[in-house]
Amino acid sequence: MCLIAVAWQAHPRYRLALIANRDEFHQRPTAAAGPDPERHELYGGRDLLQGGSWLLASSRRRLAAVTNVRTGTSPAPAPLSRGRLVRDFASADAPVADWLAGLAADAPDYGHFNLMAWDGETLGFASNHPRFARAEIAPGLHAMSNGAFDAPWPKSGHATRALQEWLDTPLASSRRTEDADSLAPLLDALAETTPAPDAQLPDTGVGLELERMLSPAFVSGERYGTRCSSVVLVEDDAIAFFERRFGPDGVRLGESIQVLSNE
Repeated sequence: MCLIAVAWQAHPRYRLALIANRDEFHQRPTAAAGPDPERHELYGGRDLLQGGSWLLASSRRRLAAVTNVRTGTSPAPAPLSRGRLVRDFASADAPVADWLAGLAADAPDYGHFNLMAWDGETLGFASNHPRFARAEIAPGLHAMSNGAFDAPWPKSGHATRALQEWLDTPLASSRRTEDADSLAPLLDALAETTPAPDAQLPDTGVGLELERMLSPAFVSGERYGTRCSSVVLVEDDAIAFFERRFGPDGVRLGESIQVLSNE
């Protein structure tokens, strides 16, 4: 997952509203969003190479999402996959503050990560780069990509503006929970492929050409690109989880929507 925008306690209907794009190599085996085969209360996509996930919601009113942190280097593979953090938190019972505090000792063993976690009451953030840090996320609009939390990257600003504009429309307040068509403005924003101007690009050490390729919300490529776009809307009594999937060069492969009722 390389782009996440979240509205936290910023709308009367949706306690949490999240939109996200997952960027990955197209050859990496992945399962489409669905119930976890071992923990049926969990719903989301699965990484079939190392296990774990990039985004999971639970009918027990928990949610977690992760991105990597781009550093311009190719470090040796970490002992633990960052995707395990998503599944471990979504499966746990501990409050987010306690769970993130307990992560400190093992955090260096994971690949560089930004983690967002919600326990039904509190939204928290943790990262292990450049060193372990955790914090409670304040109400409002936020973005998490491959740099610092809320870093003003062009695609982060694009995603948070699109989310706020959608939440400000009557459509957001009146939509039926299972209505996928009403999410079109959000999905259109996530599908934006226009590169950012060079002057606005971050410098993450990967070179100008790659910074340009990675700068849009949607990354289109033959070997690497956006694999799925997701929208998660948390209401008092349910969580709606929409996923649209893509293949090489942005070819659309399918989509699904699931409503998780509170247990």
